[in-house]
Amino acid sequence: MIIHRIPRYILVTIMLMLNLHILYACGMQAGPLNCNIKNILMQKLLKLKIMMISMILCLNIPGRVNMPLEMHILMLNYSHGTIIKVSSVPNLSIIHLGLCFLYIFCSVLSALDRAKEMGHILSLAKDQLYDCIEVARTLRAMLQMKETNVLEMKKKSAFLTQLAAKTVPRPLHCLPLLLATDYLLQGYENKEFPNSENLEDNSLFHYAIFSDNVLATSIVINSTVLNAKEPEKHVFHVVTDKLNFVSMRMWFLVNPPGGATIEVKNVDAFTWLNSSYCPVLRQLESARMRDYYFHAHQASSTTSGADNLKYRNPKYLSMLNHLRFYLPEVYPKLEKILFLDDDIVVQKDLTPLWSVDLKGMVNGAIETCKESFHRLDKYLNFSNPNIYENFDPNACGWAFGMNMFDLKEWRLRNITGIYHRWQDMNEDRTLWKLGTLPPGLITFYNLTYPLDRTWHVLGLGYDPALNQTAIQDAGVVHYNGNYKPWLDLAIDKYRSYWSKYVMFDNPYLKLCNIG
Repeated sequence: MIIHRIPRYILVTIMLMLNLHILYACGMQAGPLNCNIKNILMQKLLKLKIMMISMILCLNIPGRVNMPLEMHILMLNYSHGTIIKVSSVPNLSIIHLGLCFLYIFCSVLSALDRAKEMGHILSLAKDQLYDCIEVARTLRAMLQMKETNVLEMKKKSAFLTQLAAKTVPRPLHCLPLLLATDYLLQGYENKEFPNSENLEDNSLFHYAIFSDNVLATSIVINSTVLNAKEPEKHVFHVVTDKLNFVSMRMWFLVNPPGGATIEVKNVDAFTWLNSSYCPVLRQLESARMRDYYFHAHQASSTTSGADNLKYRNPKYLSMLNHLRFYLPEVYPKLEKILFLDDDIVVQKDLTPLWSVDLKGMVNGAIETCKESFHRLDKYLNFSNPNIYENFDPNACGWAFGMNMFDLKEWRLRNITGIYHRWQDMNEDRTLWKLGTLPPGLITFYNLTYPLDRTWHVLGLGYDPALNQTAIQDAGVVHYNGNYKPWLDLAIDKYRSYWSKYVMFDNPYLKLCNIG
């Protein structure tokens, strides 16, 4: 039987009976209830009843309540509201809850008289309000409404998460401004980094980092140097954009990375990287691509499709994100280079990676095919004949973030030419949508050597259930996902792996309240 408003008195009756039963069963013990399992079960039952009755209370069957019944409802309204408030108090023992209910009842009538009155009300309600058809119809409508609300909340959550992920926090905005100001005021534009002769020495260990985030880049380099056995043999090649070029230079001029060598370049100074040579740059400059990013296909509010939100990220519009496919052009004299994303932290000496035999492959990376959603069919459009005729949908995917590239093999196999051909074919975005991983999977298909999985652990930027031992044993941990360690969104238990390499005593970080 389901009725309009009567559940508030069912609630009162259930509460009274449960508490009287518990008082009797537990011997009227003072203080918090010590009935252990019985106490826990009763509390859960009590909460369940409250939830059920609160749900029933939402039912609306108009025109079915007569005046006498409505009068009874109004009379006991205060008691119901008080009970709901009391029942919401955390960690309140059931014996205390029962005493509260008894007090409420006795303040107007005796508990027994009130219980008899409620019994009479329930009897009237059974005769007047029972209607299975209307109840079923109402429940279906309620269910549909709740499902709609859940979907809307999911869309809103996805939208706000993406918005927070791509928004630059004030401290990270402050840092490059301070660095750029001091760079110009203190005459650092005429200073150069030492040990420039190491930049093309193939006997050393070379790293490529492409980023517009000064703090994140400093953590990558700092963690690498601190864990290196011979820091003086490590060379870091940083490329940033013109907006952050001065700030990036200033940071590493005043905070040199131990004995390591570093250079900072401006991607906008690469005159060869233009729209006539680079298909992606040509596409990014097109009106169709701008429309794709900002209008027809993109979610701009919580009511739009959440699936496309991730593609509305500024990183997809930056050539820094695509520069990884031009490593031989950027570093024409180098033979091997380790590519690192700016959202990683190094925890071990990485020099053994240069000794790994890639078996003639171009790319050394960890495979990610442990889960089915990391196979090629999840990244590429296999309904297109250009895809299904050339690739295996069940082939393993692999991860960007820490990749050993053999630049000699790259040049020999003309990997950049392969990349250009597929980018030209995907101008209408029918082979894949956006990002660098899908074209990477295509470009290095059958040219990727699987590294030991302990070298690179993924997921710290989205998965709170990673194996802690695997994280601690990893050579590199990767905060891929929206929950970057420098954002408030970060997963708390993973933040320390990154923050321990932050130089909190640095005056620039102090001035910007980074800490």
